[in-house]
Amino acid sequence: MELSNIRNFCIIAHIDHGKSTLADRLLEITNTVSKREMKDQILDQMDLERERGITIKLQPVRMEYKIPNKIQDPNSQTLNPKSYILNLIDTPGHVDFTYEVSRSLACCEGAILVVDSTQGIEAQTLANVYLALEHDLTLIPVVNKIDLPNSDKKKTAEELKAAFGFTDNEILYASGKTGEGVEGILDAVVERVAPPKGESSKALRALIFDSVYDIHRGVIVFVRIMDGQLFPREKIYMLGSETQAESLEVGYFHPKMEKSGQLKTGEVGYIVTGLRDVSKARVGDTVTLWEIRQEALPLPGYKQIKPMVYATIFPVSGDDYPLLRDAMEKLKLSDSALEFEPINIPSIGFGFRTGFLGLLHMDIVQERLSREYDLDLVLTAPSVAYRVVKTDNTEIYIHNPAEFPDPSVIKELYEPWMMVNILTPSDYIGPIMEIATQRRAISKDIKYIGKDRVDMHFEMPLANIILDFYDKLKSVSSGYASLNYDFIEERIGDLVKVDVLVAGEPVPALAAIMHRSVAHVEGKELIEKLKKLIPRHQFEIALQAAIGGKVIARETISALRKDVTGYLYGGDVTRKMKLLNKQKKGKKRMKKIGKVDIPQEAFLAVLKK
Repeated sequence: MELSNIRNFCIIAHIDHGKSTLADRLLEITNTVSKREMKDQILDQMDLERERGITIKLQPVRMEYKIPNKIQDPNSQTLNPKSYILNLIDTPGHVDFTYEVSRSLACCEGAILVVDSTQGIEAQTLANVYLALEHDLTLIPVVNKIDLPNSDKKKTAEELKAAFGFTDNEILYASGKTGEGVEGILDAVVERVAPPKGESSKALRALIFDSVYDIHRGVIVFVRIMDGQLFPREKIYMLGSETQAESLEVGYFHPKMEKSGQLKTGEVGYIVTGLRDVSKARVGDTVTLWEIRQEALPLPGYKQIKPMVYATIFPVSGDDYPLLRDAMEKLKLSDSALEFEPINIPSIGFGFRTGFLGLLHMDIVQERLSREYDLDLVLTAPSVAYRVVKTDNTEIYIHNPAEFPDPSVIKELYEPWMMVNILTPSDYIGPIMEIATQRRAISKDIKYIGKDRVDMHFEMPLANIILDFYDKLKSVSSGYASLNYDFIEERIGDLVKVDVLVAGEPVPALAAIMHRSVAHVEGKELIEKLKKLIPRHQFEIALQAAIGGKVIARETISALRKDVTGYLYGGDVTRKMKLLNKQKKGKKRMKKIGKVDIPQEAFLAVLKK
């Protein structure tokens, strides 16, 4: 197959706009998958993806598209009556998996931009388009789901033209469900997307865009061949990790792995390396041949993925800790964004402090650990990483209140800020502005897209986004608003550690990091929650929230009291008072020497998201 007959493209869209269904129709039309093997969302390999109806992992597939009967302008160099190899990469749509999208874009020359005709442009649509333009990709806009009764093709097309400057001739209309207009998309890919650049005569350079671990064959890397070619049983070398391996097998995705005799320039395929350590074949690394490793130049790779949200995972039973450790290590092999390290909180036990890309990523990891490895788990409330500059100018990152240094040694404390992009009908501007400003947001600009849709931009601390902002946003906008956010920078923040004192003793596991402006309100809520969770004792218990030595909230758990006067049947009132005073002295003595028993359920209930 000549280089001019290869097209590499991906599908990008907001979540639930029909990417996977459209990919199904493309596979059907090109006869890549037989009707007997065909099923909905065929490229979504995990059960979790199929159940939730979302794409979590990118998935490549190679299609062969024949154009035997096209009548072509003899002066045109496109759409010749011959076969084309189309390499498609299906991508996720959720903001938490943007890194998967960026990896796909680096391997492609074009992208199909899918927009749901019933919903129009949404926040992730904008984010993915800007990402594709950064990679200089050719965009093919497709208005999808035109078969639905509430479809509004004209309005959606107007939004595409207003937001991105497309013309009427560029916009395609299709239904991924019925297949209407899908063949026209394939023709547009062949006609508009440029063939891959590269030279087969040059030294091998292949970009790793994903990897999986096979228990029998070791690490399998997914690659796009930029230059040169690769045959089975050749010695290969990963430039970034400086690791030698062997191409035990090479092949393509149909969509299952099928081995072939070689991988050529411009093609997308896989290499079975036999490596047992997936960290040796990092995403974004460059594969070359062993004998030319000194001369080979690395390809522009990907930035190191930085977790945005941190939470600690504990097994409900301490005996399951070794099982959890093994499960985390295995999950890391298929999820390169996952970061974790062991941690021990005395009141709860051993667990792992884990870094995630967002709340959905955290939810997916918890679900996979529970389902695939049969573990009962507890996750602490999500938090973010803060950078502390000490008075001696050394820097540390803290991920939970237990790591918070003494205020006297803190010179500056930085928190991560995000650029938040909200797309909503104009009717909901007021309520959204209100909930955003309550979370310390700074409004940047508001743009109209079409007649009644608004693109709102805010700068907001990440800590105020991850807890309940998305839920509140959906609530005040009747479900119509969509959200996307990107990291901007770290900014100095007036943050404090709020300690929880139980009967005058601090309990480190219950402490929290808060902004000073909301510490009083949130500290009071925390104490009220604890009052309901800690059982009553034989003596009175004081619950306090404090910043340093200053108490900002207090609740009291009253003592259990036995009715010591119950057996009295009469007589002077002094008999009753004598017994009550005796009990009062006993309670006072018990308060000095008594110990408050805080059940594990109280820690977990406070910590759980």
